[in-house]
Amino acid sequence: MASTNANIWGLQDPSLIKDQSYIDGKWVSAKEGGTILVTNPATDEELGTVPEMGLEDAKSAIAAAGKAFASWGKTTARHRHDILMKFYSLMQEHNDDLARIITLENGKTLTEAKGENAYSASFMEWYAEEAVRTYGEQIPSPFTNIRNVVIKQPVGVVAIFTPWNFPSAMITRKLGAALAAGCTAVIKPPPETPFSALALAELSRRAGVPDGVINIVTTQKNVIEVGREMCESKTVRKVSFTGSTPVAKGLYGMAASTLKKVSIEAGGNAPFIVFDDADIDQAVEGAIACKFRGSGQTCVCANRIYVQSSVYADFASKLAEKVTAFKVGNGLDATTTHGPLIHEKAISKVTRHVEDAVSRGAQVLVGGKRVDGVGAFFTPTVLSEVPAGALFNVEETFGPVAALTKFETEEEVIALANDADVGLAGYFFSRDVGRVWRVAEALEVGMVGTNTGLISHATIPFGGVKESGIGREGSHGIEEYLNQKLIAFGGI
Repeated sequence: MASTNANIWGLQDPSLIKDQSYIDGKWVSAKEGGTILVTNPATDEELGTVPEMGLEDAKSAIAAAGKAFASWGKTTARHRHDILMKFYSLMQEHNDDLARIITLENGKTLTEAKGENAYSASFMEWYAEEAVRTYGEQIPSPFTNIRNVVIKQPVGVVAIFTPWNFPSAMITRKLGAALAAGCTAVIKPPPETPFSALALAELSRRAGVPDGVINIVTTQKNVIEVGREMCESKTVRKVSFTGSTPVAKGLYGMAASTLKKVSIEAGGNAPFIVFDDADIDQAVEGAIACKFRGSGQTCVCANRIYVQSSVYADFASKLAEKVTAFKVGNGLDATTTHGPLIHEKAISKVTRHVEDAVSRGAQVLVGGKRVDGVGAFFTPTVLSEVPAGALFNVEETFGPVAALTKFETEEEVIALANDADVGLAGYFFSRDVGRVWRVAEALEVGMVGTNTGLISHATIPFGGVKESGIGREGSHGIEEYLNQKLIAFGGI
């Protein structure tokens, strides 16, 4: 069933737009009949509605996943490989449409959206190949009549919670691993960007994923009861979440009721350090790629930018010059470099951070305010002389603001960088090989970018330390969806 506003999507394949959730291979409305309104953050235009699903809907989805696991979990790795590769091919084939959906509901530029779809599809390809590499092992026995063999088996039903900043990629990074391992899934996408999730469900059907293996539950008002059921149900054997640290802690506590396996990628507050021996032009380009991608709405984007005093003025002026040239606007406009923030709450948080820094003596070099008119736009901003105690250095901003803080010594900046409860990603620029090793090892984060502002792709282990999460996605992340089983063969 197509969305009532399908004409505004402008897709080559309008059937990718669904205004119903997906349970047990069927497109369904909420049992209680409620809906969620989805709007374009660039225009405030209504895109359509999706179901406001509740507890009973969630139970139906979990039951469907449990039933489907009985057969899907027994399929061969080669069979799952072939289906995932078909899924990957369909995502490539529909790249333009999938990107357009991302842009319309999330706001990021079409160029970035196409990049996200490519990134998203890469997880399907990677995990298709991982499916056939889930090797077991034989462990030598101390006894002559015993042979120890370890095999790997799928965990079972997986509950997946994803954020709005990467509406497609945060699903496939989890779902690809789950499907490859032989698990089934219940997915709760964010209410801001549900259409990307539903389009993926449609492509999964075309790829040959059986009924019940993938289920989508859309909800907004009922998120607490739905989330609790997805975490506490005994049918669900694993929870995977990407989002804020406070929500992560709540879900983690719920999942503990049945000692489920848990993977969490929570909040970040990434330090970005420029040392005096860095290539300043390279550091500026790295900061732009890292800080302003997605209008600053990524969990691994630079949030605290520390620049050594001797190169501070040079870095600040060059960064400000680059940012001045940005064009904010509708992501569908080919001349737009940066789209809107996701909603008014995001605008309010960024505004609060800027006002706090200015009240503490920071100087606005570029931007510093929201854009008047329709849409949730905030001007790309560079702030100079931001004190270490400013909110930028305490909270994750999630907006297009580069807040620059001056430092003097390597020891000082490492202490500043590590002064956070979270530790997802960190970045620094230096041409001293000794310093590169020292700082990379000293930063208390799960991922370090050295002389680069971009670190994410399917083949690397993605995740953090401290309160940024548990477990890793990408790379060998399929292991998070598998149990090891020992089989001791006796009587030999």
